[in-house]
Amino acid sequence: MAKEVKNEVRIDKWLWAVRLFKTRSIAIEACKKGRITIKGVTVKPSRMIKAGDVIEVRRPPVTYSFEVLALSENRMGAKLVPEFMRDVTHPSQLEILEMSKMTGFVDRARGTGRPTKKDRRELEQFTDDYSFFDDWDLEEE
Repeated sequence: MAKEVKNEVRIDKWLWAVRLFKTRSIAIEACKKGRITIKGVTVKPSRMIKAGDVIEVRRPPVTYSFEVLALSENRMGAKLVPEFMRDVTHPSQLEILEMSKMTGFVDRARGTGRPTKKDRRELEQFTDDYSFFDDWDLEEE
């Protein structure tokens, strides 16, 4: 018996298969949180996709767009991914990504742990730069 060629696949399986998400559970969660859209409409993990669909994946601050070239339910090697999808992300979104990299902002949520050694050094350097004010005796005037 020959293997059936599928013309539709669940979006969560495809996102995992083309390595956009590390696990299928993470792909399902992204769909449930509304981060995956097709033609501006958020989709459920069970949504069936076909070749030619354009899928938008929102990973703040950027929304990536991918065109589905072929379908697969099985995870593949990274070298095979270009046969199954094409990146059609708008250049303005890529500019946003470059700008966020250039700012050097470390996106660590408040209270998520202790400062790193680098953070400590930067804080010490900042406080040492203004330590010359300690030498002033302002009360003698």
